[in-house]
Amino acid sequence: MGWPGRLFDMRDTLVRMVLLDLSGICYLIFVPHSTRTPNGTQWTLAVLAFVVALATHRWPVVSLLTQAALLVVAIGLVDDFTINQVGASWALLEVTMRAHRPRVIWLSAALLVVVDLIDSIGAPANQVASGVVGLALEVGVPVLLGLVIRTNRELSRQAVERAVAEQRQHQSEHRAARADERAAIARELHDVVAHHVASMVLRVGVARHVLTDLDPRVGEVFDDVHGTGTAALAELRRLVAVLRDPDGVRGDAALTAIEPSALPAAIGASVDRARQAGVTVEADLDPAIGSLDAVRGMAVLRLTQEALTNVAKHAGTSAFAHLVVTVRDDAVHWEVADNGHGGVPVGAPTGGGHGITGMRERVEVLGGRLEAGPTPTGWRVRTVLPAPAEPPARPVPRDRTAPAGSPAPEPA
Repeated sequence: MGWPGRLFDMRDTLVRMVLLDLSGICYLIFVPHSTRTPNGTQWTLAVLAFVVALATHRWPVVSLLTQAALLVVAIGLVDDFTINQVGASWALLEVTMRAHRPRVIWLSAALLVVVDLIDSIGAPANQVASGVVGLALEVGVPVLLGLVIRTNRELSRQAVERAVAEQRQHQSEHRAARADERAAIARELHDVVAHHVASMVLRVGVARHVLTDLDPRVGEVFDDVHGTGTAALAELRRLVAVLRDPDGVRGDAALTAIEPSALPAAIGASVDRARQAGVTVEADLDPAIGSLDAVRGMAVLRLTQEALTNVAKHAGTSAFAHLVVTVRDDAVHWEVADNGHGGVPVGAPTGGGHGITGMRERVEVLGGRLEAGPTPTGWRVRTVLPAPAEPPARPVPRDRTAPAGSPAPEPA
């Protein structure tokens, strides 16, 4: 807001009063007067008007009543009562801008009209006509200017309210559209993907029980496929639950986190699964990962699963992968590198598939940055998950009945 706009802002009443008082002082000192220089009575009434304007700038009605009373006294005692006239007119402007009810505005204007008519009692006709013109300037201009300012302020407030309402409506429509999209994805996952995965798991289980004279190694493969499919079904069910009702599962730690003590075993299971697929995996796991917070632990597990799956998919089942997870200065350093002969993995899009995109989004949520790209001997993906921010310390409430200087109670 520029200075002209701030001059009539309700928050800057004191600034307006200071400028008004300075203008009055300059009028008394520097403006030449036709009759004589201001006398002591005129200075006294002017100073009183200045003090009243400053002291009552927060209460416009009180300011108007006081300024009107000073104007009545000035009309009876001095010839030039311009200062008191301006003070009363400005007080009327403040009332018009800030009054909560229109009745206050019109009563204030009527009061000032009555005060000005005192000066016209017994005056000749020509002075009465000039008094009417002066009355229009003293009363009409402040009221019109105040009404214009009130109208503009109300229009601005209504525009802000409309903008806020439109933003809320847009957000509501956006949330509804996202809910519809999530519901459609959940239906597809449930009706198509989960159905086919369940069929495959069922058929593998049937084959495992029907074919009793299988080679033990083939039986292990069947068991692994059956276990993997069952776990995938469980993950799909939980994902469908998240898509259909995100708020209903927001407090379910099983969907977003993992117990810290279970993280090494979960990573070891992912490594064993990759080894069963034919990938040679060397895992260097820092024992400190067992004390990670649950959210970063889940991120490390998901990154490991996705990275080893990509190794088997793109580098081949005969590839070698090196997994490194270390904790240094409470930051998690994670890396998976393979010997896929460098370059972009076979079958991977040049811009990165959905797996890399999901890994990058998961890392960025935790404040990290994922690096994925070719090396002279293969492919490498790595990141650093920074330490979680410390929550602000909450002050321990003191017992109001305890004497001053006594120690704070132990937290529960």
